[in-house]
Amino acid sequence: MAKTRIKAKEKDGIVTVKAMAKHEMLSYVEAKKAKKEVNFITNFKATSNGKVVYEVSTSQFLSKNPYVKFSFHGKAGDDLTFWWIDLKGNTDTETVKIK
Repeated sequence: MAKTRIKAKEKDGIVTVKAMAKHEMLSYVEAKKAKKEVNFITNFKATSNGKVVYEVSTSQFLSKNPYVKFSFHGKAGDDLTFWWIDLKGNTDTETVKIK
């Protein structure tokens, strides 16, 4: 099943997040070659303290198990929720404490 690995660390009021989503990311070309159904992550979103701190729409051109890195103003001890959805509607949500 889907799984996302997240690390969120705060330094001087800036939280740096590194996240890797476990996903096959089958583009149209790869899916045709493998005789599988097309499926890739279409959107990532991260929230902290009820505010959206990162949101991006993606396409089929990300690699398998995509890795994203971003920063925002925050503090240690807060929760960070990272969420994604793919073309088939599958989602994964993970919440971690910022260190």
